[in-house]
Amino acid sequence: MLTLQVARRIDEADGIAGLVLVDPQGAELPEWMPGAHIDVHIDRPGEVALVRQYSLCGDPADRSQYRIAVLLELDGEGGSRSIHERVRAGQLVRVSAPRAVFGFAPSARMVFIAGGIGITPLLPMVAAAEAAGADWSLHYAGREPGTMAFGAELEKYGERVRVYASAAGERMALPAIVSDAAGADMYACGPSRLLDELEVLCAEAGVLLRVERFVNDAVVDSESDHPFEVELSLTGKTITVLPGESILDRVVAAGVSAPSSCRGGTCGTCETFVLGGVPDHRDAVLNAREREESEVMMICVSRCKGDRLILEI
Repeated sequence: MLTLQVARRIDEADGIAGLVLVDPQGAELPEWMPGAHIDVHIDRPGEVALVRQYSLCGDPADRSQYRIAVLLELDGEGGSRSIHERVRAGQLVRVSAPRAVFGFAPSARMVFIAGGIGITPLLPMVAAAEAAGADWSLHYAGREPGTMAFGAELEKYGERVRVYASAAGERMALPAIVSDAAGADMYACGPSRLLDELEVLCAEAGVLLRVERFVNDAVVDSESDHPFEVELSLTGKTITVLPGESILDRVVAAGVSAPSSCRGGTCGTCETFVLGGVPDHRDAVLNAREREESEVMMICVSRCKGDRLILEI
């Protein structure tokens, strides 16, 4: 856990607060790669504290600061609202070390798709692609320019960046974008409807797609859940997980330490190696290939398709 200080607060766009976080003593911060995020611990006087994940959108080479952007979500649980209302320059905040769930590997040709606040993890990826001399393009959709963060920063890339404002009747033609992306690696972040359509189109076209989802809205028929056993290989314990319970909760209840954060299948903190059994993946972290391989699972939301799992815990 790191205790950092808010060096600056910036209005990145309407409803988006940018925070620049530094070590109070001026020490270098842990290194990170494009696509990484940090957990921000949000203390709320008189209310339950929250933990939320925010993508790092600054320069990985600048170890003096972390930069995040927080979208105000009025219909959320209050985490972003608390940051917008209470966090100011000079305050201390507790954050985790960076974690890279949205993996990025530069290639000769890359296409980036951003929807709204989904631009945040892609911003350092775009910079890395430019620095590597790659053939890349960014398609960035939002409601209107005033609500879209980092527009001024992206202007320097010229025609490589295409901006779509829905208020002006502009829409991304995803089938055409995917068709033109043959042979390229694609990275996307944004609303679920955008990512769902991209996953179908890219699978049909054979385009390598990596996505990051901010919410896990997978539809699951929980009424068909059944009890199963989980063997914890490192501790020698075996636990039973009943319908309505999570593996993570039962592991913790058994006195075994297990890292976690979002508890909703989006952050990847609870990723655990699977040594036996068939997981029932219910997260928004793993892609189709990773789900098929089932080498790991997110134990906060995922379950077992059979009667027993063996996990490396």
